[in-house]
Amino acid sequence: MWRTGTGPSLGRAARLCSSTPPKASHTNFTARPHAEKQRRRRVREEGILSSQHGSAEGKAVKWSEKQKIAYTGPTPPGAKKDTSLPFPSCYSPEYVESSWYQWWEKEGFFSPEQHERLPHAVDQTFSLCIPPPNVTGTLHLGHALTVAVEDALVRWRRMQGCRVLWVPGCDHAGIATQTVVERRLLRQTGRHRRDFKRDEFLEEVWKWKNEKGDEIYHQLRKLGASLDWSRACFTMDPGFSRAVTAAFVRLCDSGLIYRSEGLVSWSCALESAISDIEVDSKELSGRTMLSVPGYENKIEFGTMLSFAYPVEGHDTEVVVSTTRPETMLGDVAIAVHPDDPRYQTVHGKHCRHPFTDRLLPIITDSMVDVELGTGAVKVTPAHDHTDFVLSQRHSLPRLTVIAGDGTMTGSCGQWLEGVKRFDARQLVVEALAEKRLFRGRKDHAMSLPICSRSGDIIEPLLKNQWFVRCDEMAKKAVQAVEERRLEIIPEYYTKTWKNWLSNISDWCISRQLWWGHQIPAYKVMLPNYEGQQEEQWVWGHSEDEARQKAAVKYGLKPDAVTLTRDPDVLDTWFSSALFPFAMLGWPDQTADLQQFYPNSVLETGSDLIFFWVARMVMLGTELTGQLPFKQVLFHSLVRDKYGRKMSKSLGNVIDPLDVIHGVTLETLQGKVKEGNLDPREQLVAMEAQRKDFPVGIPECGTDALRFALCSHKMQGEDISLSVSQVLSCRHFCNKMWQTLRFTLGVLSENRATVETIAKTAPLSSMDRWICSRLHSTVGQCEQAFDAYELHTVTSALYSFWVHSLCDIYMEYIKPLLTQQDQEAVLTTDAEHSGDVRQAAIAVLYHCVSVSLALLSPFMPFITEELWQRLQPFAPEAAAQTSLCLQPYPHSAQLAHWHFAEEERGFLLVQEVIRVARSLRAQCGITKAKPDMWAVCSPSQAEVLLRFGSAIRTLSRISDLHICCSDTDGIPLSVHSTSPPKTSLVGVVDHTCQLHLHFQLFRSSGELSDETTEDHELLCTQTSQR
Repeated sequence: MWRTGTGPSLGRAARLCSSTPPKASHTNFTARPHAEKQRRRRVREEGILSSQHGSAEGKAVKWSEKQKIAYTGPTPPGAKKDTSLPFPSCYSPEYVESSWYQWWEKEGFFSPEQHERLPHAVDQTFSLCIPPPNVTGTLHLGHALTVAVEDALVRWRRMQGCRVLWVPGCDHAGIATQTVVERRLLRQTGRHRRDFKRDEFLEEVWKWKNEKGDEIYHQLRKLGASLDWSRACFTMDPGFSRAVTAAFVRLCDSGLIYRSEGLVSWSCALESAISDIEVDSKELSGRTMLSVPGYENKIEFGTMLSFAYPVEGHDTEVVVSTTRPETMLGDVAIAVHPDDPRYQTVHGKHCRHPFTDRLLPIITDSMVDVELGTGAVKVTPAHDHTDFVLSQRHSLPRLTVIAGDGTMTGSCGQWLEGVKRFDARQLVVEALAEKRLFRGRKDHAMSLPICSRSGDIIEPLLKNQWFVRCDEMAKKAVQAVEERRLEIIPEYYTKTWKNWLSNISDWCISRQLWWGHQIPAYKVMLPNYEGQQEEQWVWGHSEDEARQKAAVKYGLKPDAVTLTRDPDVLDTWFSSALFPFAMLGWPDQTADLQQFYPNSVLETGSDLIFFWVARMVMLGTELTGQLPFKQVLFHSLVRDKYGRKMSKSLGNVIDPLDVIHGVTLETLQGKVKEGNLDPREQLVAMEAQRKDFPVGIPECGTDALRFALCSHKMQGEDISLSVSQVLSCRHFCNKMWQTLRFTLGVLSENRATVETIAKTAPLSSMDRWICSRLHSTVGQCEQAFDAYELHTVTSALYSFWVHSLCDIYMEYIKPLLTQQDQEAVLTTDAEHSGDVRQAAIAVLYHCVSVSLALLSPFMPFITEELWQRLQPFAPEAAAQTSLCLQPYPHSAQLAHWHFAEEERGFLLVQEVIRVARSLRAQCGITKAKPDMWAVCSPSQAEVLLRFGSAIRTLSRISDLHICCSDTDGIPLSVHSTSPPKTSLVGVVDHTCQLHLHFQLFRSSGELSDETTEDHELLCTQTSQR
């Protein structure tokens, strides 16, 4: 989430890699190309632990402790801050950010109802929802990027006069939250989840949710997020839960949700099916020993074992290979390729299972890879996705041999029943060897699916689950993009969108958890009923409604029906997919739903395109008849300086409050120790912290953090993080602070009366230039905001404030406004000498005032503070009491300040000043002001004459003599003298040269004799050119 523009020096980014998951039958596990990803991760970790990144002293952020100033004004919570207090001498984030947010929130500035009180209100609505953070823990810098980007858009639209709604919220994050609470309870009490009653455990989870939810909302407020807190939404609030139930019931009634037996990715440690996003892949190149939850010793993976099945009635055998020998107890057939000559003689024969005595048919299927292993494969439909498809094609039975807790079932026989699956693996291999059927093992590269929440090895299990039919909804989602009713930004994600949705599988939405929305489906208990299991289920908004449905379905009286509610909960992504409309009161047709749905835009991370965005589009369209939003804006992922994604599981997350307030290394390390990292990950995380932050993280402030985040190009490449980038933006804040100190000082000392911007006419060429630069900057901001290119906006604003306003214009007018060198400034504009001071003050005031408004969406605290202090000098009272409600500047407002000729001409002037300063440096001149001659073309002479005072002031020269040639090439002198023979020459371009007179200051004593001799020789040589 960090990219750079031309503004503060911000870092490079890593490339975003996306993948398209293949279609699989009834599975929620997505295979991904992880081999290279895992290799890079290992290299990064080794790099952190080794010395290749250099010592901490060499690579760490360089910073010095800044003065902290506390705001001590008598401001009650929610009251407006007192800005009449003396202006502090230096910028302090703690001082600046005090009190403002409480006032904004109490005054209701963030609610859409505020729109009615805006004089510049327009009849447009802008709405969006924040991607609800999980209550698993506090926010990190990835979340801060989302907040910074969305709040910039929200504040910009609000200042444009739109009716704006931005809804805050949190997600219950079922499996993730349940896991962290389980770990905490185990650590604190020594009790597992199953040691609690369900209600007791849920009470503990709610305590966690309340604690973390409050922390998240506190972080959002500290980040300055202008959210409408009166509409805050949690995905398990009563109203939201009602929406989830309504969605489930409607989709069941329409046949889009059904219950069926299917293969799911199962975590035995959690005893639940899990979703795609919770499955990682570990790439193994060969034999590897890994720790598995629930086992004392490490387990072997990455080997291919072969064993023989004797062919019934023949003196031959078929050898099969597998990486999971424990599943051979569930084999129901052996498959070979129909064209494989090795097995032509056994087609249609049977093999006898050595442990269960079952006969296994030898079937032929073109799916078999003749090059893999022996070319013969065991078929285990209940524990393998490919085998499940084979069983459907050949009508094979499905035998489950591994239970949900990871132990072997009774189908395996008494000798294995109740044995843990990986212990059973060794027992099966030993038993095969005793029967002389074992044929050896060898290293085998493989991808091992691992549960990201528990670290357990994923087990494909055959389970009766609830599924969502996705084909038709996916087609509509693709069609919406093709017809441009839904715009995806950046556009290249449309290909990913189409590929994934065109190969989508039905979605398993049931989870065997306690925390979440319990499925509103009920099993009907009927005496002597022999129907299919799926026919025994009913659903409803309440148990009474479900009972009425069952009574009608089976022709019974309601009181004769016994119902048992499904104990499972819904996948978190199911409820999250309802967020854009459930947060507005759906299924009721509320005023908010009618006014703010569909949302204007969805802004989120690119990693959620499948898991959240696609499902929101599918369910939103199906349940409301409308797309949930008109545009999708993806930003890239935030990575640390080593290129690793910011993740709690890696221990490399940074709390944005630690960047805002500053933090010691000891505190950072303590947070890692309190986490649930394995020893190696903890070692890597702490070593990275020691190298990156040997003395901690400096106080940077909210405005600097937000500006740094928005200064990165959001789209295309991942964002590489460095706190030094935020420090650069803090320096920008200090530059703004000092600019206002100077401006307020000038306004006070001169007792200036400033006209409105419409009545302010710039007099000098430099006034016209800076006004035109401001006009151009406003136009850049308009175009970039419309294109969601926030990095372009921040770059333009930084460049204007620092390079144009501070480095050039303010340096030019300082001698005039502080009465240091008035004559030098006024020479060119002598006819306006009586008015130029007043004009310059007015231009400075408006440049600062307009710039603060332009910066407000990115830096709300410092701009509010400085704008409020500027108000006593405003030409007219502001229509609103806060900058966040002022009209956002637009180029039409400054059309009378557009001077294209001055902007073009000043490009030459800047180059002249650069060359002049270079000549001074070559001569070692520091204080003296020599004369300078410019030999140039007539058109250049005209420009230099207009900007003569600026060249003299900014180049620190006494006088500028301009010489040019007429159309016949005969030298003409605009001034009375020609360049002296002994001068230092600098080239501006092929038609313009500068001559700096050396003799005028040689005898002043500013240079040593040795330096003087060197420069006399240089001047003699250059004068002879």
